[in-house]
Amino acid sequence: MPPSPARAKILHEALSDAGIEVVATLPETWLVPLLRSLQDDPGIKVVEVAREDEAVGIAMGAQLAGQKAAVLLQNHGLFAALNAAVSGAMLYRIPLLLLISDRGHLGERDPWQTEGGRHTRRVLDALGIVRDDLVHPEDAARKVSDAATLAEASQSPVALLLTHRFLWEEAE
Repeated sequence: MPPSPARAKILHEALSDAGIEVVATLPETWLVPLLRSLQDDPGIKVVEVAREDEAVGIAMGAQLAGQKAAVLLQNHGLFAALNAAVSGAMLYRIPLLLLISDRGHLGERDPWQTEGGRHTRRVLDALGIVRDDLVHPEDAARKVSDAATLAEASQSPVALLLTHRFLWEEAE
């Protein structure tokens, strides 16, 4: 069973309701239903990149141009994007909403994803990036809104970890 299109739609609606206008992403298996849903929305510009640090740069540029933006990636992608987040968003106080597919935990089927999941939270904590887990569909609207609001208020990155339980209906 693939990631849930119904859960993707819930997250899509939460991003729209939070006023997100630009989503920069490097596509990833767990995120495919969400990307398909977002690409059909004329109110959200999806920018696919070749490297995750490019996604951070695009989101920062959108923010500086007055558009609310989010970065959509997996936890290994977060590691690849950290220099851009630290030397860009954190240094220059640019709000950055990070939506991270939280690979490598309970229910993970791909062995190559497990190591990244083991370190994601500790890395975010070490950098002082506020984070929360999205587990239950009914929490999506509130958590996305709260994370976007905090990113704006703190002028810094905020991470929302998209868990297996949220993205895959079979996990319940």
